Amino acid sequence: MDNLNYVLFICMAVPLGLSLFLLEHKARQVILYILLGISCCLFISEVNQQILKLFDNDVFYVTTIFTPITEEVIKALPLLFFAYAVSSDRIRLLNISLAMGLGFAILENIIILIDDIQAVTVLWALGRGFASSLMHSVCTAMVGYGLSFIFTRKKLFIPGTFSLLFLAITVHAIFNCLMQSDYPWLGLILPMLCYIPIVIFSLTRRKNKRKKQTT
Repeated sequence: MDNLNYVLFICMAVPLGLSLFLLEHKARQVILYILLGISCCLFISEVNQQILKLFDNDVFYVTTIFTPITEEVIKALPLLFFAYAVSSDRIRLLNISLAMGLGFAILENIIILIDDIQAVTVLWALGRGFASSLMHSVCTAMVGYGLSFIFTRKKLFIPGTFSLLFLAITVHAIFNCLMQSDYPWLGLILPMLCYIPIVIFSLTRRKNKRKKQTT
């Protein structure tokens, strides 16, 4: 079935889109950016397929050179719009960037699953969940969180934006290289090492917020 990716997208996007009319403001933003992440994944998967054909289906070359660039750039565009047109608040940007990466990772996992259904195992699912999915969320969070700093300093806007993109692209490319190397376990560890500081930051912020409310 050639259009199965679109069928899956519709099944996911329609209920998410309808829920936007029922949710409150903050929850609506998160769901909207999950939906945008799914949409970006569908679009860029078609682009990546064309790039793959141009390079004679050389998966290693394309996934380590091109897909980190195409995927991180497309994920960053909605974040740039949000920071510029809506808010450059640090926490809001972190929340929507994590949602963006999450939406992207969800559809990517499903697309890869249906493309190679015979090779899928529980271990594969755990690897995708704890490594690849986290990698997308973490890379997008780096860009989103960093934008909150550079938008307060106009001189840093252009060089800062490119620096954040290069950081996300580099982490993504390193992850893809490791996962296809003789040491894939290093690729599994990398997203967790980036994820843990974000968790610590979020828990610390909530704890401090509760303290302020009680005093």
